[in-house]
Amino acid sequence: MNRKFQIGNLLGGFWGRVLVLSLMLFFIYLGDGILSDWVPSFVQDSTHSSLVMGLILSFSSLVGFGADLVFPQLLKLVRTRKLMLMAIGTSLVFCGVLLWSIVLPWVVFFLIAMAVWGIYYEFLGFGGQQFVSEAVPATARSGAWAIMGVFRSLAYFLGPIIGSYIALTKGNTETVLTAAFFVFLGYVIWLVMGRNSKKTTSEQNEEKVNILRELKLWWVLLEHVWPILMVSMVMGLIDATFWTTGTVLSDNLAKQNWLGGMFLPFYMLPMVIFGVVVARWGVYKGKKKIAEISMLIAGIFLSLMGVISSYWFMLAVSLLTGTALAVAWPMIDAVYSDIVQRMGKEGKHMVGLSSSTISIAYILGPILAGGIAQVVGERMTFSIMGVFMVIVAIILLLVTPKKLRLPQVEIKTWD
Repeated sequence: MNRKFQIGNLLGGFWGRVLVLSLMLFFIYLGDGILSDWVPSFVQDSTHSSLVMGLILSFSSLVGFGADLVFPQLLKLVRTRKLMLMAIGTSLVFCGVLLWSIVLPWVVFFLIAMAVWGIYYEFLGFGGQQFVSEAVPATARSGAWAIMGVFRSLAYFLGPIIGSYIALTKGNTETVLTAAFFVFLGYVIWLVMGRNSKKTTSEQNEEKVNILRELKLWWVLLEHVWPILMVSMVMGLIDATFWTTGTVLSDNLAKQNWLGGMFLPFYMLPMVIFGVVVARWGVYKGKKKIAEISMLIAGIFLSLMGVISSYWFMLAVSLLTGTALAVAWPMIDAVYSDIVQRMGKEGKHMVGLSSSTISIAYILGPILAGGIAQVVGERMTFSIMGVFMVIVAIILLLVTPKKLRLPQVEIKTWD
């Protein structure tokens, strides 16, 4: 049977489960997209510093990195559905803390909100990787990630538009409440449809947390999979730049011309369109090289940001960068899913390690982007990050092995 993605396949089998999960995630991500666009500007306006804004937002990923160390042991055998429920719960708590921060814009409330936000992302990351690695066959994983990416990207495309409109016409409180409403819709879908999804694992008692042991296991994996970790970290740095410095740039441009406010949505738009295209490709081999070439192309486009300051040119760069990354992300996520599946019940250690690269990227990204922007401005910040991306992509294309080999004998002794 040909498992390559076709539109009709969405109605049954594992594609049906992918669609149900994607629909639920759409509303969760829509709420998150509203807040991801609103929070950086709100924090910067409250603190009057792009660097402080970057430091505060980085705290979210610092907490996420800590979660990456303990979740592989605490959540080793927790079901996908429960992980998603915990993600919804923490997202709603995040909205509640933000409402307090509007009334009392103190740094302590910002940090508490960021901590909850970081944990929310980790629940989503662990749940998504567990679902794809266990419920989707290897030949369809890049397609599954691409379809999930379509819903995610559509949410993050619409989120900033909806959030900006509500913030301008209603206010900050209404913006947060709207985001919470969409997250609650995701919870309703989980209640109605999630219970019919396939159970991926059975719940058992968790292991005792041993951070030192987890770091040792990560080091073993790092020696074998570091090229793909570097790809996701660099792309994470770029994504963090768009969602921090990019939101400020977009808001500033929107004040001068409404068209400039489409800078961030244009970055997300290709991921909505190309997700289906990538799924139809049915890529099974060569995913690492495709991701690295796409990253190289994205870096070339991004490095041109500082050349011309017109709205149209910046929108074009944002669109082209998003197009290249729309191809790279599903490929690298599929590689991770392949590795998680090969590791069996020890796969969550790989999920934690891969998720930690994004956490590190979001720790460093806002600080780097905020610091650079304070010196050379938001537009030139993107050019500098693009040049860095090109250099790393060229090195990885030269050194990445054709196949990543795991120490399977040693992994079997981890239990």
